[in-house]
Amino acid sequence: MKALDGIKILDFTHVQSGPTCTQLLAWLGADVIKVERPGVGDATRKQLVDVPGADSLYFTMLNHNKRSITLNTKHETGKAVLERLVKECDVMVENFAPGVLDRMGFSWERIHEINPRMILASIKGFGPGPYEDCKVYENIAQCTGGAASTTGFLDGPPMVTGAQIGDSGTGLHLALGIVSALYHREQSGRGQKVLASMQDGVLNLCRVKLRDQQRLASGPLTEYSQHGQGIPFGDSVPRAGNDSGGGQPGWILKCKGWESDPNAYVYFITQAAAWGKICDLIGEPGWKDDPAYATPNARLDKIPQIFDRIEEWTKTMTKFEVMDACNPLDIPCGPILSMKELAQEPSLRETGTIVEVDHPERGPYLTVGCPIKLSDSPVEVKRSPLLGEHTMEILSDVLGYSGEELDRVVKSGAVGAQ
Repeated sequence: MKALDGIKILDFTHVQSGPTCTQLLAWLGADVIKVERPGVGDATRKQLVDVPGADSLYFTMLNHNKRSITLNTKHETGKAVLERLVKECDVMVENFAPGVLDRMGFSWERIHEINPRMILASIKGFGPGPYEDCKVYENIAQCTGGAASTTGFLDGPPMVTGAQIGDSGTGLHLALGIVSALYHREQSGRGQKVLASMQDGVLNLCRVKLRDQQRLASGPLTEYSQHGQGIPFGDSVPRAGNDSGGGQPGWILKCKGWESDPNAYVYFITQAAAWGKICDLIGEPGWKDDPAYATPNARLDKIPQIFDRIEEWTKTMTKFEVMDACNPLDIPCGPILSMKELAQEPSLRETGTIVEVDHPERGPYLTVGCPIKLSDSPVEVKRSPLLGEHTMEILSDVLGYSGEELDRVVKSGAVGAQ
């Protein structure tokens, strides 16, 4: 049995933020019915295409385990089909621009009238306020949610991260909201609206920086390396390079082969509890008792020099050899793993974190699997649907259309039968 068996999701999402949410729900067992425009479908089907004639990896990696129905919601028959879908489903998920559902004739009030148990879950760029009607993409969300202003080096411009914290991060937040609303419905019998804005999602993931913003009022942020270098703080949280952000000094250090391998690096943390072991490991045992190095406060103005010395040691070994040396001593460190290394890592295949999926148009490809592991509800990652692949199946099995009704709907042009 899957965790969300019996739950039907009406998926009106596109691109990345919404599909991330609905794919997670599909992995966990929900029947996700993806509604797409006939002949067009989700815009990402044809974005960044690498195999001619096949859906892009962008689309396939965000729409596993779903069924696709093509439906013209501007057509009267299409609206009738949609109304029946609303009656049958538990959740509608959408990431349209503000006001689109209302213009379709499916406002929250109308949806709730059709199905009082329906949960309407929405992703928007911003919550209510001056920017709520603005269009938002991943990097805009990172910038407006506080991530970019605190990412990068002190002497450089703001930077975005390669992790899709705006799109996928918000999708994950919305999935939690949906599951919570489903649980609440079991007690109340009624559905409700769930909203996750991309700005809110990014800010939630940047909470430690909001923490630091408030700490600035009490003095300099001593764990930031700029403090030890005598660089004054301004009135907002600065960019901190590769500082750990957790109160323990950390930095990315070169390892053997760094001259030709852009990922021959390791992240190394000089945790106070492991300081003596670090000194012995890098050949500086005298630092353990030297008043200039023995305590965390004494080391603050020498952090760059300390990491330079540690790097002399890490450059004599590969990043994995550094791990082998540090882990038995409980010295926190981790290799910089490239996407190639992650794709080839056997343990990630064994746990289902990375899986190979076969697709009828593009053949086998790698994708991420479900990041959440449930002991009694294992996840099977199935390929993404072809455009409109399940239209007739959904009309007959989910909505109960008879053969005569199917013929009428297809002939009306309201659906695109595969």
